[in-house]
Amino acid sequence: QVQLVESGGGLVQAGGSLRLSCAASGNFLRINAMGWYRQAPGKERELVASITSGGTTNYVDSVKGRFTISRDNAKNTVYLQMNSLKPEDTAVYYCNAENVVVTLLTRYPAVWGQGTLVTVSS
Repeated sequence: QVQLVESGGGLVQAGGSLRLSCAASGNFLRINAMGWYRQAPGKERELVASITSGGTTNYVDSVKGRFTISRDNAKNTVYLQMNSLKPEDTAVYYCNAENVVVTLLTRYPAVWGQGTLVTVSS
C-alpha cells in the first residue's frame, strides 16, 4: 500500500508564502510523476503543478511565477513553494502520485493524499 501524507497548509495573508510538503511511504519501486491539485469550494479540482521523476515541471497559468514545485526522489517527497499568495489561491490542496510502480507487474495509476487546506485572507 502506498500513502501520501501532506503538511504545510494553513492561514496566511495575501502576499504571504507557504510551503507544502508531501511524503510518499509504503512498498513501491518508484513514482513517475508527482503533483499538486487544488479544489476550491464550488469548483472542480484542478492541476496546480506537476513534476516528473526527471525534473520536468508543469504549472497552471494562474500560478506561474509565484509557485515552485520541487522533488526529492531520495525521500520520495514533493514540495510546493507558494509565494505572493492571493485570496483566489484558497483551496484544499491535494498531493498526487501518478503511475506508481509497485512491482514489475503492478502499477497504481494514481494515489491521492488526504488534502491540506490553504486559506489566503485579503
